Amino acid sequence: MRITYLFDPLCGWCYGAAPILEKLAQLDDVTLALMPTGLFAGEGARAMDAQFAAYAWQNDQRIARLTGQPFSQRYRSEVLGKLGGMFDSAPATLGVIAVRATEPARELEALKAIQRARYVDAQDIASLAGVSNILRSTGLPAAAERVRAQDSELMQTYRREIQAAQFEMQRFGISGVPAVLVGDGAERHLLPGNLLFGRFDLLISQLKAA
Repeated sequence: MRITYLFDPLCGWCYGAAPILEKLAQLDDVTLALMPTGLFAGEGARAMDAQFAAYAWQNDQRIARLTGQPFSQRYRSEVLGKLGGMFDSAPATLGVIAVRATEPARELEALKAIQRARYVDAQDIASLAGVSNILRSTGLPAAAERVRAQDSELMQTYRREIQAAQFEMQRFGISGVPAVLVGDGAERHLLPGNLLFGRFDLLISQLKAA
């Protein structure tokens, strides 16, 4: 069973879905493909202001209650509280793609490390230097160097990945992430995103039905 996971590293709900995604990846009969959407990169990026920070924290508390994923007070004060800082997922997305290019078996691990670095450890994942440092501390030096250097091959892959994800979002009428597609090519089916936040056995039954 092939599962395509559409996400953005700066999406709090994607962070909330991380535990169930990890369970899916451990199943022998599942192939999990990560598809970054660039939802909060490019035109989707913005500067942090007090109104957006308050909205984000309120949303984060809903995610925490539903999923049990931690959002630290340090994150609230040092990340959301850094007014004027950029809310831009391009660097973190580059990081995930760089890991896929260098150590593909650790792609999901890298995404988890990047998410935890922001929401728990209050580290910067909206800059190339910040993401590079996180990857290096996770034991992914080759990917870290590619992010820092922004080599042309990595940038081309980034643009290709985002374009492919946006095509799928338009095709299935997806407006937000996380989203899950089951199957290959023309046989893909969209599953309701709320399945990522419920019981694991219900998700499995829906996957099998699809």
